[in-house]
Amino acid sequence: MSRTDRPCPICRKPRVAEHSPFCSTRCRDRDLLQWLDEGYAVPGRAAPPKDAEEE
Repeated sequence: MSRTDRPCPICRKPRVAEHSPFCSTRCRDRDLLQWLDEGYAVPGRAAPPKDAEEE
């Protein structure tokens, strides 16, 4: 399956080149909102304990 054959990751409808990798502005905006509301997260290092910051 090539990249252009993959469906929209939000609603699974066929992609549109103008909004790729999404099918519409609506799906593109829904994905952006998910990132802004911290619905997606990229793994990273754990934050140091609060006690270590005070020293």
